[in-house]
Amino acid sequence: MKLMPEQFKLPRLLSPLLCVLLCIASHCAYADDAEERAKLERIKKAMAELKAELEATKSSRDELLKTLEGSEKNIGDLNQKANQLKKELDERQQNLKGMREERSQLQGKKREQQAQVGQHINAAYRLGQQSSVRLILNQQDPTTVARNMKYYNYIIEARADKIDDFATTIARINTLEPEIAYQAEKLESNHRELSRKKEQLVSAQQQRKSTLGKLNKNISTQGQELKAMQRDRSRLETLLNEVAEWLNEIDIPRSSSDSFASAKGKLPWPAAGKVVKHFGTSRVANKMRWQGMLIRSNSGSPVSAVHYGRIVFSDYLRGHGLLIIVDHGGGYMSLYAHNQALYKELGEWVDRGEVIASVGNTGGLQSSALYFELRYQGQPTNPKTWFRPA
Repeated sequence: MKLMPEQFKLPRLLSPLLCVLLCIASHCAYADDAEERAKLERIKKAMAELKAELEATKSSRDELLKTLEGSEKNIGDLNQKANQLKKELDERQQNLKGMREERSQLQGKKREQQAQVGQHINAAYRLGQQSSVRLILNQQDPTTVARNMKYYNYIIEARADKIDDFATTIARINTLEPEIAYQAEKLESNHRELSRKKEQLVSAQQQRKSTLGKLNKNISTQGQELKAMQRDRSRLETLLNEVAEWLNEIDIPRSSSDSFASAKGKLPWPAAGKVVKHFGTSRVANKMRWQGMLIRSNSGSPVSAVHYGRIVFSDYLRGHGLLIIVDHGGGYMSLYAHNQALYKELGEWVDRGEVIASVGNTGGLQSSALYFELRYQGQPTNPKTWFRPA
């Protein structure tokens, strides 16, 4: 992936464009404030035209990466939904199995209770031929009378309990029937939905495979252009440094005690997070090295200027996404890439710690991070030695 400044590749129109700007600058070194503001407006217009050209030419790899990311996210979502559906399906199957077993047991219990209730009904009919009063009056022995009354009440209570149990069983069976029907219907619906998700998953995986094939072909082509890209990078860096020097001609007083060089070891970190790629470590099969550091951070987190300076670039750059470059004077520049949003424009002055952007993943990153690079006299330098202890 072409993510960092060592892989800048701008349209060839950039060189003559900035050369023209430099020529204009050389004739305006002593211009007054009105002329300086006019120069800045011309730069902004030129940058707008350059942006249009960049957007017109940036397509294949960025679009493929975007398509790949979309495919992989879609695959992840489909897998998650399919797994959830499978869990629901298994749970419904167990619930349905339990309900059917309960219904079978209740139906057996219902038959037994029905027989018992029938017996109680017959007994109640026979007992009903004699009232409780007659049972009492026909007995001469008080002990026998008490025993018969107790037996009579027991029969009545037992008969009521059996009838209640039978009614409860019938009610539960009547409740189970629609529940079983509902669970069976939902189970069938889950089966259909799971089948659809699997079909969508196969389609998404095929799309991802196709996109990866195109990306691999694209990478092969870019590998053949590695030396040409390095030459383009060198020319571009030279031009950007010259533009930064020209912008410094628009004089804004600053304290000598606030120089960038005097801030070594005291600079604030540009964003909170963990450094996952360090300056000087190898990349691209050891053919290149990281010229800055990659700081993994949460999406939308603030990106702050590490020192007082002026914005000399604030726009989208292929492979770097939304990029801000700050000129700090004395030959020092800082670069902030892959931002989610840019809050400062070309020509604006910023203070140390001032928020200039937010962390994102533009330019092809798979996850949110800030790429930070520090340059002195156009050459990358290890930024870690400049930061104050975390």
